[in-house]
Amino acid sequence: MNYRTLGRTGLVVSEIGFGAWGIGGRTVGETSYGDTDDRTSLAALAAALECGITFFDTSAAYGDGHSEELIGRAFRQSRQQVVLATKAGYESWDRPPDFSADAITASVERSLARFGTDYVDLLQLHNAPSDALRTDELQQAIERLIADGKVRTWGVSAKTPAEAIEALALCKAPVVQANFNMMDVRAVTSGLFDEVVRHDAGFIARTPLCFGFLSGTIRRDTVYPPGDHRLGWSRAQLDNWIDGAQELLAAVSAAPGKSAVQSALRFCLSFPTVSSVIPGILTAAEAEENAKAGAVGSLPPEAVEAVLAINRSREFFVRPARVA
Repeated sequence: MNYRTLGRTGLVVSEIGFGAWGIGGRTVGETSYGDTDDRTSLAALAAALECGITFFDTSAAYGDGHSEELIGRAFRQSRQQVVLATKAGYESWDRPPDFSADAITASVERSLARFGTDYVDLLQLHNAPSDALRTDELQQAIERLIADGKVRTWGVSAKTPAEAIEALALCKAPVVQANFNMMDVRAVTSGLFDEVVRHDAGFIARTPLCFGFLSGTIRRDTVYPPGDHRLGWSRAQLDNWIDGAQELLAAVSAAPGKSAVQSALRFCLSFPTVSSVIPGILTAAEAEENAKAGAVGSLPPEAVEAVLAINRSREFFVRPARVA
């Protein structure tokens, strides 16, 4: 495993991180990856650390806090070895978000209790709208949390790359998170990466496998489990991702499965602006498979350019479509 600095924060994170949405388990509606088993999730967390993954990204909303609880159980005896990132603003997918200063402060206290720790390394505002980012009260609340030692640094997990740019401009967020993968290169084309460099910020690349489609193993007859958020996308969008993944993986000479997963992660790591890539991990085998991508390193420049060229020639989002 290789490690990178998280912008100007002073934190050092593993290139491959652990996206912990899935291990939270099933939540209301189509807002998760379905039911999970805690023993399997704990084994995945343990395997990740054993493989050198030290960056774990979650949210108060993932499993209504259950993801945080599992991470706390897994690393109670190894807290100093890991960098814990969580998000506030959303507590549950069936309630509206609250970005008031009091709500964010209370959310952090609940997260600390679930983690069983007295600080989190990175607090991210979860899809915070621009009007919330503009409020002095919210900024002051974050500053108090940092001064009290409950948060080491903060950032914004943005809904879109455009909103990540806005977070950098409005409040000079030290860290931003946004979608980035071989079927979503808006972080490049929107100028987000340029702004991240200009602000000396950290960048966390989420959905590097595009919800699993870049594994190349999802087919038109794939059955998604009850509660799976992919059930909320249109059939046209799902089919577009399936077809697009085949084209992209062929362009980088990757076969479906492990080769595809590692190529997708390596694509993201080919950009020095990326601090950490956080694929969703559900099992120990997935943790081990994802971690290996960091050891292989970046894709060849010609493979990266082939991916970017395909993105210039076709659209991977069916309109209208929900963009996570």
